[in-house]
Amino acid sequence: MTNEELKQFKSAISITAVAQSLGVNVSHGKCRCFFPLRHAHEDRTPSVSISEERGTFRCWVCDDVRGDVISLVQIVKDCGFTEALNWLMEQYPFLVPASARKEMAKIAERVANAAGRPRAASSVARMPEVAPPPEPEEPPLVSEDDRKKIILSFLKRLSPVDNTLAGKWLARRRIYKPVWDKMLLRTITNYEEVNNSLEADFGEEILKYVGLFNDKGHLRYYKHPLIFPYLDPQRRAFYFQSRAIDNTVVPKELNLRGTVPYPYNMVALDQKPGWVYLCEGVVDTLTFLGQRINAVGIPGVRSFKVEWLNLFRNKNVVLCLDHDEAGRSGMEYIGNLFTQAGIHNVILGEGMENLPTAMKEGEDINDWFGGKK
Repeated sequence: MTNEELKQFKSAISITAVAQSLGVNVSHGKCRCFFPLRHAHEDRTPSVSISEERGTFRCWVCDDVRGDVISLVQIVKDCGFTEALNWLMEQYPFLVPASARKEMAKIAERVANAAGRPRAASSVARMPEVAPPPEPEEPPLVSEDDRKKIILSFLKRLSPVDNTLAGKWLARRRIYKPVWDKMLLRTITNYEEVNNSLEADFGEEILKYVGLFNDKGHLRYYKHPLIFPYLDPQRRAFYFQSRAIDNTVVPKELNLRGTVPYPYNMVALDQKPGWVYLCEGVVDTLTFLGQRINAVGIPGVRSFKVEWLNLFRNKNVVLCLDHDEAGRSGMEYIGNLFTQAGIHNVILGEGMENLPTAMKEGEDINDWFGGKK
């Protein structure tokens, strides 16, 4: 498996799902450390953060407890890199690139011969092992229903983007009020007021648990005041992404901690026959919506999850990630996933690169439609 294939393989796997299949209890992007004796009270308050967006985990006490999904398997199963990778490929055989399948078969044959057992017909395709049931955990600090209510309460404290710096930022990118209103875009105009009112109503500990407050006890979105709610089919938002409007801020975007539940503008995935454009990021999705083009967005090139394939049933998909090397690689990979699932897909502009109106190298959809940085 090449380095690029390995990156794509890891990015398509939900690190939260892998942790849970290994018997790790994950709640709101947190779990207890795998070495509880290093912690006071055996890490009763979980110290390990799991970033679904980045596909990584980190213990904030143990410097050596961190890494990607392969590192996670290594720690939990107490094994080496190769064994961890092989285990993941057995769990997700449909993600294994063709170039690696012969290699997997040879490994399986060597293992079988060393054990004196007959080789399985297809090691890659065999059923995954059943994970042991997780150990009983303490009740969550707040229930899932209450967590959702807190997220909604936060969003209700925010302001519409009309006549704000966030609105001007959007307008420079040719994203205007009809789209703002349709997608319920919001902004933080008084950070201190929102911060203090949340703390007064819910308390710092609960707000950290939900993911709205950082480890220092403050609202996370001081430098990222533009909020993009991820609306469900009932137009409720229990997840959101935030965006910096100062171009010097890095990173440009922050996600609410925890698993991204579905692509942005999920309402477009209505299971009815038709076309949908798959964009890289919220801004490109909003650009298409402003042109009355049916579109959904994913947080980044490597963030598409195989669990989302069923959402695209009955759709023809136009892949339109950024026009750069990473975007092209991502479109090829996601296109293969769609093809394997029987979902028709095409790449935007394929075969038309020489037209004057074609996307230029390094452009994204918003650039293509004349948005300003």
